[in-house]
Amino acid sequence: MTYFIVSVFLLLITPGPGVLSTAGVGSAYGRDAGLRYITGLFIGTNLVALAVVTGLATVILSVPWVRTVLLVLSAGYLFWLALRVALSGSKIGFIEATKAPGIVDGILLQTINPKAYVVNTTLFSGFAFGNSSFLFETLMKFLIINSIWIPIHLLWLGAGIALKRLALNPSTQRAINIGMALAMVAVVILALYSTSQTN
Repeated sequence: MTYFIVSVFLLLITPGPGVLSTAGVGSAYGRDAGLRYITGLFIGTNLVALAVVTGLATVILSVPWVRTVLLVLSAGYLFWLALRVALSGSKIGFIEATKAPGIVDGILLQTINPKAYVVNTTLFSGFAFGNSSFLFETLMKFLIINSIWIPIHLLWLGAGIALKRLALNPSTQRAINIGMALAMVAVVILALYSTSQTN
């Protein structure tokens, strides 16, 4: 069980679409918007975990074009979220990004996020807990994952909020928001690149 806990921590703490977008939402929109967004991510990640545990994800992802569609949707959605973070509180041409991402955005991101499927498949298919029943092991894994997932995402949100609370001048805050958005875009590019290398 110790190896499982360490693995959960390492898989969740590393920058991915969920935590980077959480920090970006916190930095651009503040605590309340960030908490709504985390709520959506939480629901979404548990829906993905349920899909993995029930085998639904395996059936769906066994079709190669479905994987590609999910990756393209995820990449497009992350680009859109990155644009909202980068443009928060500013007007550029006809685009005004004043509405913060919320619960639905978080759910949507996780359900099309390939990393969420990979992480959950790794955690639920490996790390057997000795002679435990499947039900007990699955319930314990849900409990452990969520007890680590929640504080990690709150820490990333706190980091984003701390940047906002520094009351930086608007141009510096905008530069930070753009930096967060670029980090999200970098994750998308890395995901697309790694997928192209495995095909």
